[in-house]
Amino acid sequence: MPPVVSVLGHVDHGKTTLLDALRETNIVSGEHGGITQHIGASEIELGDQKIVFVDTPGHAAFTQMRARGGQVADIVILVVAADDGVMPQTIEAIGHARAAEVPIIVAINKVDKHGADPMRVKQALLEYELVAEDFGGDTIMVPVSALKKEGLDDLLEMILLVAEVQELWADPDAAFTGVVVEAGMDESRGPIATVLVRNGEVKVGDVVLCGTAWGRIRRLNNWRGKSVKSMGAGYPVEVIGLSSVPESGQVMTTVEGVKEARAIAEARADTSRTEQLEGSARASLKDLYRELGELTVKDLNLSLKADVWGSVQALEDSLMELNDELDEVQINVISKGVGEVNESDVMLAVASDAIIIGFHVGVSDAAERMSETEHVEIRTYEIIYEALEDIQAAMVGMLEPIFEERVIGHARVLRIFRISRIGVIAGSVITDGYAQRNARMTVKRRGETVYEGTLQSLKHFENEARRVEAPNECGISTNDFRGWEEGDEIEFRADVEIPRKTIFKSAR
Repeated sequence: MPPVVSVLGHVDHGKTTLLDALRETNIVSGEHGGITQHIGASEIELGDQKIVFVDTPGHAAFTQMRARGGQVADIVILVVAADDGVMPQTIEAIGHARAAEVPIIVAINKVDKHGADPMRVKQALLEYELVAEDFGGDTIMVPVSALKKEGLDDLLEMILLVAEVQELWADPDAAFTGVVVEAGMDESRGPIATVLVRNGEVKVGDVVLCGTAWGRIRRLNNWRGKSVKSMGAGYPVEVIGLSSVPESGQVMTTVEGVKEARAIAEARADTSRTEQLEGSARASLKDLYRELGELTVKDLNLSLKADVWGSVQALEDSLMELNDELDEVQINVISKGVGEVNESDVMLAVASDAIIIGFHVGVSDAAERMSETEHVEIRTYEIIYEALEDIQAAMVGMLEPIFEERVIGHARVLRIFRISRIGVIAGSVITDGYAQRNARMTVKRRGETVYEGTLQSLKHFENEARRVEAPNECGISTNDFRGWEEGDEIEFRADVEIPRKTIFKSAR
């Protein structure tokens, strides 16, 4: 069977460009924000041998998708830019590959660029126990230039060499087992799933089961979109004919008939609902604090929709990371699904007071109209960074304000007015900042404090004013102090709201 290869590494280090060069297609031009938005699979021929590549995204927000990519692969290609070196997501990728217990081949990319230093990359990787062969280790490191298509044959040969050492095999006579690499909803074809066949063979007409999704296969497409009757072990295939969209990473198997598949799927759905109810009944630390009154927690309810399950899972994973960073705001993902935002989503959002987040999906006309009538906010995004930044801003905006007493201004008394039935008014000029009614003030005379109290009356010309700014003149008075003298210096203080600044780990 062909080796299954997952390409991992830091964003912008050239993973997609490398795949693009290897299979001579143009995927990069269809990307948004430098991130491969979907996981797919493709085949590459080298003589009479084949290699299957599983695409994996390259941003930290897609950590879960990257981890899943490592689990379905036999070999991991770690792409490191020769001009940039080891970066945080490079380290993450190494961890995922190690967790999946698969061998790592390092592709040192961009060796054609100015400032490229492959030796520096090799030295940096020593810290993570990846020792190059020329350093006396056993990690294969291949210098390549995806842009100029240099070193690609060497990389493919190394993949086949490692695969030969691993002695990969599958039982063609075993029952079919496949792993869902990606899944989504197609308007004309319904639920679709890209499945990597790991054992046996899958055929058109087979009844399959995957999580709570089931169905009789109506059509199979190879990675180029060509219809095929069957697909053997080690190859990716697109499956059409499922009852619903399965989740990426789930295992697909065949069953005897439709009745059995439906029964098992319904039993799994019931079990899942029970587990969700039990999970929601467990008190979290935040819930406990809220009950005890020690912490006021505000809920941010979200409904997630995306075009494929991989994006839904990655977005939810990133949101949960944000949730862990602020104790005062609780993110609740009240629903998630694939496909365009519809009326049902809006109705659920109304019932749960939620915001709908759409990623790579449209909004139906009916849902748009209902959202306006019901005042439900729908936000759609093409780039995941923007979605996370908006949620961060919303979380910070929900925090309780903090007030701090600060000096807001100063004034100097120019003239004293004594008016019957009103009292003594200090005719003053604001020298800096501002004065406002009910501000706390300190009056000093030749450096000594003669009064501390509250500014009760503030006039600008003949009119009562709430606030007067420098360099305007004003009249100041208070019932508690009438001993004003010309030349007195006044300091004003008030409680000023301090902007809440929260640094999220994911934004560092």
